[in-house]
Amino acid sequence: MNAVSIFLNKSRKINLPLPKRKTVSAEVASFNLNIESLGFCMSMDLMRSMSSLSTEELDSLTKKVLSTLKHMVGAHKKYTPMYPNFPQQVMDMSEAELYINAISHYLGDFISDNFKVPCRILPKYKKEKREALPEEEVQLRVINLGNQFDFEAVFTNLIGSNGSLSETDKEIVCWFVNNANVKDLLPDSIPQKENLTYLFGKLLEKGTPHYLFKCLKTATDVLRVAVVMSGGDVSLAAKSKFRRFKRSERKFLLEALENTYNTVEDMLRWNEMWKRLARELHPSDYASRFPKMAKAFSIVCNNEEFETTNSTVEKAISTNHIANAVKVLVSRPGDFARRLDHLIRVSNKTQLEIVLNGFEESVGKVSTPVLMQVYAHFKSRNEDTLYKSVFPKGNVAKLQVVEAVTYALDKKIINRVCKAIEDALVERFAKLPKLGKVYLDESLKEQFVPFAQRSASKTLRSFARGSKVAMPEDMKTLRFFIWWKDGDQRTDIDLSAAMYSDDWKEKGTLAYYNLKDFGGCHSGDITSAPKGAAEFIDIDIEKVLQADVRYVIMSVYSFTRQPYCDLPECFAGWMARSKAGSGEIFEARTVMDKVDLTSDTTVCIPMVFDLLERKMIWADLGLTNRLSNYGSYGNSAKTSKEGLMLKAIATLKKPTLYDLFSMHIKARGKLVENKEKADKVFSLYEGITPFDTDLIMKEYLTN
Repeated sequence: MNAVSIFLNKSRKINLPLPKRKTVSAEVASFNLNIESLGFCMSMDLMRSMSSLSTEELDSLTKKVLSTLKHMVGAHKKYTPMYPNFPQQVMDMSEAELYINAISHYLGDFISDNFKVPCRILPKYKKEKREALPEEEVQLRVINLGNQFDFEAVFTNLIGSNGSLSETDKEIVCWFVNNANVKDLLPDSIPQKENLTYLFGKLLEKGTPHYLFKCLKTATDVLRVAVVMSGGDVSLAAKSKFRRFKRSERKFLLEALENTYNTVEDMLRWNEMWKRLARELHPSDYASRFPKMAKAFSIVCNNEEFETTNSTVEKAISTNHIANAVKVLVSRPGDFARRLDHLIRVSNKTQLEIVLNGFEESVGKVSTPVLMQVYAHFKSRNEDTLYKSVFPKGNVAKLQVVEAVTYALDKKIINRVCKAIEDALVERFAKLPKLGKVYLDESLKEQFVPFAQRSASKTLRSFARGSKVAMPEDMKTLRFFIWWKDGDQRTDIDLSAAMYSDDWKEKGTLAYYNLKDFGGCHSGDITSAPKGAAEFIDIDIEKVLQADVRYVIMSVYSFTRQPYCDLPECFAGWMARSKAGSGEIFEARTVMDKVDLTSDTTVCIPMVFDLLERKMIWADLGLTNRLSNYGSYGNSAKTSKEGLMLKAIATLKKPTLYDLFSMHIKARGKLVENKEKADKVFSLYEGITPFDTDLIMKEYLTN
């Protein structure tokens, strides 16, 4: 990781001074042609700035840029599928020949595994000449000129975002901590506690950041810092093992805890973790110096009686004293918003008015992310659905489908709640700088707000899960690809395409055991990758639709059960091809999305494709078990559990960027229909886009 790779990945910019020359040198023009083969091009300002560099500076920058761009699209590896003339070669081969080749390959792995003798058997075929890739298949991504302020804004936006950071973003934060004076780059506020405490923990490795001390306001803040210092999960979703702390570190953590509010109640939320941490902090050694802290540890560690706000509210609701519950929750507006639906459902007519009045009184104190989620929940509250989707907190994106509430609410109640939320957000956003004339793209109605990125994979384009993007109009073939390399032992990664009908019934699968079907084909099952291996799947969109298939799910499965995080490298993606037989099998210029698989899981579903509407649905899901249609080909009698889960990701009801930006426009801008006349553009590919996740979470999810 370096400054060039960070800026290219996050902003698609290169940091150079403003252009001094009006012309473009031959070397820079040649470089631009080279990156076009990867699907990129430079803006004219950037080319002029690069022309002002010395030969040595240009050579150094060129190496870094090319290396970064190749990694972004997956062109840094060599792709050698089992059948070099894929896809036509596979379509033309007999089932017998495909079977014999597969058995021979598996036999080689059997010999290698059992006799410890390298024996990798792959069929040998001459690679035939392929026709050139049509120019219309190439969609170039523009790299723009940036400056030092833009580059430093990457850190500022990450730390100031009102959502959790991905693992890749945390690595970027660490880079800035080690290579810049981050004190000068901090935003005015750090609203997300995970981000604050992660930064705090990393800064502690270089000395105590006293300027952030006042930001640690709760016991959970202190707990997160201790977890980060121990190399654990800052979200607290995973069990953390605490390291031994130095005496100075123990004193620091205990002093920070002494200065928190609602300390005992906050500690009881994570009582088991605090008990484990107490063994390393030895709080009794500092009881006289930090008496409030000592009392809190005594209650938590000795299981002493203590009535929390939550228990008070639960008691009031269970005894039908709704007014008492509302009285308590008004002082805890975030909890009030999360409990609002339940309170409405258990209230009679008189109590309902108390609940709604209480919510309207406290709504302005609820954070923007929570309000947006409650707003989206109530907007779709009465839709006819039996299930709802839940993403448990953690570093792996696991989707759970649970029964939905079927109790419909009066539309007047729903409208009142939504109006209260919208009024509160518009009033909040009105305090921000004016936007002027604004163009808002209708396509953002299918783009979700990126609240939490903690489990997001590193990708070529950043999406919120469930977001939908139109596939290229001239695309006739959808091509999946994976590349991986063996870990400590032989590693077999399987690529498959699971097919589902319009009503989410399983139709079958293109996979290692079924190389051609539905008008598509698989490039062959490779079961070991000592030097790296690749697999591809082609989907002929029109032929697959004719087979009564609407949804195609890209699935990557570790057959040998090694989690992706244990592999040297593993990534997947998809290409948009207008002519399957043209160009190389892997053409970087046609890569639409590429995702690095690094999670602690053995199954990944990067994307779902709606072929009827010609849209890609971003999933980025990690599963503990493979899809049921492995080994149960043709099970179309009923909708499977996995079909239900995949239907859930394809039909998610979440806050959209369209709703969020609409409220900002209502508060501080004027909507215009012509983007050329706009001062600010919100769209899929121009101006502020869904891929500007850090900027959106910082500037548009502000509290």
